[in-house]
Amino acid sequence: MSSTKKNRPDSWSWSHRQLDSLRLHLSRPDALIQLAFLGLLTGLLTGGIIVLFRLLVEEVQSGLLPGNSENYEALSVEARFLYPVIGSLIIALVFHFFSRGIHLLGVAGVIERMVFHQGYLTLREFFLQFFGAAAAIISGHSVGREGPNVFLGAASGSLVGQFLGLPHNSIRTLVGCGTAAGIAASFDTPLAGVIFALEVVMMEYTLVSVMPIILAAGSATSISIFVFGNDAAFIVPEIKLGSLIEIPLVIILGLFAGTVSAFFIGLLKSMAHQSRKLGFSTKLLLAGVLVGLIATIEPGVMGIGYDTVSQTLAGDMLLNALLILLVCKLLATAASIGLGIPGGVIGPVLFMGACLGGIFGLLIRLVFPELQVDAGFYSLLGMGAVMGASLQAPLAALTAIMELTHSPQIIMPGMIAIVIANLTASELFRKKSLFISVLEANEVDAYTNPISQTLRRIGVGSVMNKAIAQVEQQISPEKIEHILSENPEWLLIANNDNQYEQLMPAIELVKYLEQQGEKGDEKSYAEGNDKDGWIDLLEMPARRIDIAPIHLQATLEEALNELDKLDLDALYVERMNTPGIMHIYGILTREQIESAYQFK
Repeated sequence: MSSTKKNRPDSWSWSHRQLDSLRLHLSRPDALIQLAFLGLLTGLLTGGIIVLFRLLVEEVQSGLLPGNSENYEALSVEARFLYPVIGSLIIALVFHFFSRGIHLLGVAGVIERMVFHQGYLTLREFFLQFFGAAAAIISGHSVGREGPNVFLGAASGSLVGQFLGLPHNSIRTLVGCGTAAGIAASFDTPLAGVIFALEVVMMEYTLVSVMPIILAAGSATSISIFVFGNDAAFIVPEIKLGSLIEIPLVIILGLFAGTVSAFFIGLLKSMAHQSRKLGFSTKLLLAGVLVGLIATIEPGVMGIGYDTVSQTLAGDMLLNALLILLVCKLLATAASIGLGIPGGVIGPVLFMGACLGGIFGLLIRLVFPELQVDAGFYSLLGMGAVMGASLQAPLAALTAIMELTHSPQIIMPGMIAIVIANLTASELFRKKSLFISVLEANEVDAYTNPISQTLRRIGVGSVMNKAIAQVEQQISPEKIEHILSENPEWLLIANNDNQYEQLMPAIELVKYLEQQGEKGDEKSYAEGNDKDGWIDLLEMPARRIDIAPIHLQATLEEALNELDKLDLDALYVERMNTPGIMHIYGILTREQIESAYQFK
């Protein structure tokens, strides 16, 4: 059968055919080997990009700050105020001239692109995130690098998929690979990266997504370790639960962590919602002023703050200092993220959790000195509990604290604290995750039903019916004989303007010919025929279906939405492989989509 609106040229190369075959295979929900290779490629690419990002930030910080790259405490009071303000001004100028209306980045931006745009991220967004987050961190805004790393990784995977013209279900998986690679390379925690990608961004656990995501996280971690060594993000002493008597204390810490997380989510969402009517540049400058004012009181809130977290885990911080740090960090982070600074929230959440846990441990030590509790142990539990409750990602939080400490014994108390904190924030205070809350503040509904989740995993190329014949409206007896000899199930009919708008079951033509044969000599003048035996397929009596195109990259969810929008029951699957040459691959009906969902 003919497969293009114009004949495919002989110069269509072997590489084009192989890539076309790859696209068709990747439209299936079980293309493990190919996706695994692409996941590995995405992980290596993401690891390299994150290394460049970290080197840029740390080198500039070393030049601007005395001592080390996080020594904001050594700045004068005036500099503490001016740094965030100048940083906000630089970010505002960058976005004013280059953003073209793009403001939502970070993990929330990745989720939004996954829900509404099939994981498509642009090179413009990539560079805005890279340089915007670098400016934010260097200037001392209360943001982390993990969220930007997630976005940069997700954009890397998305751009690879777009460059290869892969189906959207595969691009979504590559976004998940980049997400995992971003988290893994940030902390050298590959397993936490995998869980985070599945739990927060992909929102599903399937074999076809897990395998490439694991490879991406592992390869990105390898790149990071090769460049920066195997040193942990935080210096964590040997930590373990003193005795089972402390379990009630762990539960109480979980309650406090959930409460603080709920308050933080509410404050951040309120900040974002109340400032919606302000211009984006105005919001950024306001964030700079607020963070600058807070930094004049407590410079420890500036930047990522990993050095402060390490001190807290070691038990080297005083109670009053931790209280001030917790309050100031919470306010500064809500101002930075809520007002649109393009940085991450995971680092600040871990910072707040460490402070909260340290405060709790020191208070227990004061009230019950006989227990001899380890304040660093509760700092670590606080990190996991606040992260799990704030992000609504309990498995990722538990895995992160386990990988950070290399201590399996932290699992049991960590499970208790994280689950209690999650239940407190989500059920008692009815709070959604930070990322979903940011989207809601921007009037974006990121809810996804299970049917849509299933249909997004399947490309149209894996379900379509390839038994088609493309025919013109008027068709000769010789052409009819040739077409029917190939046993097509469908006839895709081009009208006189060479547009495909009608689809007819091939059996209808067979029945019509049989009826005409029974009429003998009169068949030449029957309805739909001319005197030479030619048949007009759009005039002959038959069941025909209106039809419209859908791109080969589309998922079944996109196809179903297109059918509903146009009120149709069938689509033809096409892709332009070379300029001017449109290749038609098959037919997709509403029944095929429903069958695919029921089968899955």
